[in-house]
Amino acid sequence: MTPSSERSIKGLLNAFSWAGSGSVKGACGMVMCGGEGIPLPLTGSGQHLPWRLWPLMGHHRKLLITFLNNAYFIRVKTLLSHLYVLIPTLDNDKHYFVSQNEIDKLLQKGEGWLKNHPEKEQIIRRYLINLNSLSRQAIERLSEGEEIGDLNDELIEKTEIQKKKETLHDKRIKLVSEKLIESGAERVLDLGCGEGKLIRQLIKHKQFTEIVGMDISYNELLKAKERLHFDEMSPKQKERIKLFQGSLAYKDSRLEGYDAAAIVEVIEHMDLTRLNAFERVVFEFAKPKTIILTTPNQEYNVTWESLDGEEMRHDDHRFEWNRQEFASWAKSIAEKYNYDLEIQPVGDEIENIGAPSQMAIFTYGN
Repeated sequence: MTPSSERSIKGLLNAFSWAGSGSVKGACGMVMCGGEGIPLPLTGSGQHLPWRLWPLMGHHRKLLITFLNNAYFIRVKTLLSHLYVLIPTLDNDKHYFVSQNEIDKLLQKGEGWLKNHPEKEQIIRRYLINLNSLSRQAIERLSEGEEIGDLNDELIEKTEIQKKKETLHDKRIKLVSEKLIESGAERVLDLGCGEGKLIRQLIKHKQFTEIVGMDISYNELLKAKERLHFDEMSPKQKERIKLFQGSLAYKDSRLEGYDAAAIVEVIEHMDLTRLNAFERVVFEFAKPKTIILTTPNQEYNVTWESLDGEEMRHDDHRFEWNRQEFASWAKSIAEKYNYDLEIQPVGDEIENIGAPSQMAIFTYGN
């Protein structure tokens, strides 16, 4: 159990008392003789929390909860309303479209306890998969028109290193956009599009008649749709954009026939054993005329105060290449699949270290 999960569970139990149950002392005498508590699982892995539910003698609609040596009365209806909200909050992975209806469900199940919960903003954001517009609407409705500040400053506060990385990402997106314009492409793929930052840049240019964003994460695609203000676009603008879920490890006919593909800071999130499949999917089967690919330069990590030379920039990175390793891989791909190759730095260069990121521009045939 992570510290944040434990805090949320403790907050959940604190919320029980706000719902009118209260802490119970000396309640053991009310437990049915010979009754056994029911351990509640935290995750599907079988890990259990140190809390139990006890049926109470003479109280068919109430249960006694024991947790960390504390006891609580709780109505079954109240318990279920908490679990309805807290389970997806802790899991943070919804597999269906999240819309305005989810706000109504959240506020209905949170009635009587969510408004006064110390972690209410975190619960709301995670329940609504961090969609800012929906989260703000939910908090405003919950606050009944009260003036509210920024959503949970602790959650959105950026450290200095995060700001630097964000600035670098903006530079990277701008450079990739410029290269796509120079290529003359009209129909473009953004593979591993994430929240759609590159798509937001490309849509400003009439040159691009079709812009496709693909990501393995459905939640990221929802964020991209929100930040593109897709629902508010004119029908003509909507026709230019397609978003769909997919993996770069499997052949996909939807990726065929495009002028260009951008793959921005994606491959380092793959296992090295998957790279061969990725290469075939993109370079052999999809085979766009231009492919622009970026990945971190491992040598630059020594300039980050919070990293040493051996650490990776992100917990989800499976590998990071230095300039020589990247150039060697890119050259072998270009030769194998009949692409010309140009390699460029991304960001300001430092002598003997290079730039923070590196870019390969593949142009098919010559």
